Amino acid sequence: MPRQRHRPSFHETIEYIGPRPQKPTKRAPSFLGGWFLLLIAGAIVFWFGRPLLPSLRAHQETATAERADQIIARLAPSASFGERLAAAALQRTKVDVTYDPSYYKIAYPSGDVPNNRGYGPDVLIRSYRALGIDLQRLVYEDMSLHFNAYPQLPEYGTRKGPDQNIDHRRVPNLQRFFSRFGVELPADRDTGHYSVGDVVVWQVGSDRHIGVIVPGPGDRASERWVVHNLNRGPVWEDCLFDFEVVGHYRYDATNKVAHKLASYEFPRREGN
Repeated sequence: MPRQRHRPSFHETIEYIGPRPQKPTKRAPSFLGGWFLLLIAGAIVFWFGRPLLPSLRAHQETATAERADQIIARLAPSASFGERLAAAALQRTKVDVTYDPSYYKIAYPSGDVPNNRGYGPDVLIRSYRALGIDLQRLVYEDMSLHFNAYPQLPEYGTRKGPDQNIDHRRVPNLQRFFSRFGVELPADRDTGHYSVGDVVVWQVGSDRHIGVIVPGPGDRASERWVVHNLNRGPVWEDCLFDFEVVGHYRYDATNKVAHKLASYEFPRREGN
């Protein structure tokens, strides 16, 4: 009877025939290890990203009510009319206003549309009025004397005289008034030409839009931001060159011509 070959069971040890296993040798840490490479990468990122840090920090400065209050507190007591106007414009951003360019029949002088209504020119009108300057009266009285000196807008129809309810709320009329009694400045993209309190006019589609130059928030105070109302109520934004600038004026109501006009007692006229 043939002898059966023994087969090891699962639990039996199997004899290993081959070279003796060698213990792995410990390698000396490399000078160019992972931590060193990370350190080098971090140094490169810092070196080339360093010029961008001021810009990144600046963009973290946002327009908040608290920062507006800080600038208002600094500018409101200023001897500069433009800075006081900027403070008054920033104050407007704290009022909830629904965008509304509608025609309203209003009082005269110092008339106003409902305080929770308005559009671009109303921000300007209310800011000047906070400083004692009534653009409604000034524009109406000058147009009464020099109607043909102002743009003959299609909205006038066959009208041959001014309308105290609306004419000061039309951007082309404000442009003509500021060019007559203020200073007309370059309408370019050089921020060095713009000062706090300047009035800016943009072409937005087929319409003219208007706003006031103010400082930026926080560390961006040296920048030229604007307060304006373009469909969203009065806002404080970094958007000076977002649209085509077509007008740039400085009317501080303290120059001799403006002061003479503002102080002259015009005869009272009935409104249209």
